[in-house]
Amino acid sequence: MKQKQVPDYMLPYLEGKVLLFDKPKQWTSFDVVRKVRNLTRIIKVGHAGTLDPLATGLLIVCTGKFTKKINEFMGMEKEYTGTFTLGSVTPTYDLESEPKDHKSVDHLTAEAILAATKPFTGLIMQKPPIHSAIKQEGKPVYLAARKGVDVQLEPRPVTIYSFAIEKIELPVVHFKVVCSTGTYIRSLANDFGAALGVGGYMSSLRRTRIGIFSVSDAKSITGFEEEIKALHTLEGESNA
Repeated sequence: MKQKQVPDYMLPYLEGKVLLFDKPKQWTSFDVVRKVRNLTRIIKVGHAGTLDPLATGLLIVCTGKFTKKINEFMGMEKEYTGTFTLGSVTPTYDLESEPKDHKSVDHLTAEAILAATKPFTGLIMQKPPIHSAIKQEGKPVYLAARKGVDVQLEPRPVTIYSFAIEKIELPVVHFKVVCSTGTYIRSLANDFGAALGVGGYMSSLRRTRIGIFSVSDAKSITGFEEEIKALHTLEGESNA
């Protein structure tokens, strides 16, 4: 698709910008990309690392020539906070599907929960969720999983630099994880629950950091839209 002429005030976006967004819940990562394209009229826009619709937090969006930096940003370590709910599992490892196989968590102690984090720290082998966008034979595996097909994925090496339990309010535990690219927090939730013998799923997730970039420096979609409208107004006044 050929880039159409853009207004002068959009030229910096055409040259290239790195935009930090605090992605809202229920938005896909591509929803954010599409919004930026529509507002800036720049075709060349991409994001550096997908966040699931139920997750919130830092999403890096690059425009113009800075889209070349996307792979560099994707390779940076990530920091997440959120909650795991223990005592049941879901097919998607999160709340995209209904919890099942309920078990009591009354016997779990704080000591046992904290100790269960240890095997998941450092270099580990992690099996991605079958409800994910990983491709087999050119198609995302979640399409087959939704049809009930028995999807087989091999475990992959990932690094969990730190895995801290911030608060325990059973059946919910609050966590903070710093990890390498390629880590699935949903899989961590499922595996952590299995290690405790009661099952578990990810009930909330927020990405707070990618490398040197923090969500505290990110803007909202609404805030960005207002910035673009203000630029449009200024351009109109200068041409009046």
